[in-house]
Amino acid sequence: MSDLKKYINKRKKRDLEFVENYDSGYREFKIGVMLKQAREKAGLTQEDIAKRLHTKKSAISRIENHAEDIRLSTLEKFVRAIGKELKVSVR
Repeated sequence: MSDLKKYINKRKKRDLEFVENYDSGYREFKIGVMLKQAREKAGLTQEDIAKRLHTKKSAISRIENHAEDIRLSTLEKFVRAIGKELKVSVR
């Protein structure tokens, strides 16, 4: 088990608020990471995406680093700008 996983497990045992917010925080972080990885895989910079969406590079950075409050329409535009298709599922 990695040091990070050990830390998370210890923290979950002693911090109820951490437990309550961990899963949602991880999901939000994961969305931003997935967007960044997809953009990089497409060989595009944040500036490239900003130009395609007629916005600023700082707005793209915010999307990738703070995806917790991203609107579905914004997410769809971002994904189309990198040449991908957005699929949403409920399990």
